[in-house]
Amino acid sequence: MTTLKKGDKAPAFSGKDQEGNGHSLADYKGKKLVVFFYPKANTPGCTAEACDLRDNFARFEANNYALLGVSADNAKAQLNFKNKFEFQFPLLADEDKSVIQAFGVWGPKKFMGKEYDGIHRTTFVIDENGIIEEVISEVKTKAHANQILG
Repeated sequence: MTTLKKGDKAPAFSGKDQEGNGHSLADYKGKKLVVFFYPKANTPGCTAEACDLRDNFARFEANNYALLGVSADNAKAQLNFKNKFEFQFPLLADEDKSVIQAFGVWGPKKFMGKEYDGIHRTTFVIDENGIIEEVISEVKTKAHANQILG
């Protein structure tokens, strides 16, 4: 699990989204940024989480938040996921796991008795100055917007 915590400076990440556009922490200076890491596009939990954020997007905008989803899926998978569910926010295609590693959300997991390495579903709320305001590791996929916005 991540060693990053509330009050830490967020990693100075950079990556490309579903359309090949670059995104970095510096691009979001002056805005609050929600970076949510999810295991795999188009899976039930990840879909529920991203759709909940989509359905509450106006609330995020009203509070000066930008949203950025991240998984290790390729750009084509991210583009399909974004288009299928009409997300208003970019999805980073972090195939080399550089952003995932920077935030420390890659590691051993267990599912149905099997152990493997994967992405731990984790959300980081970063303030206007690049400082982590909150780390949410117990993500409620169907009510995630409320976890973030209160």
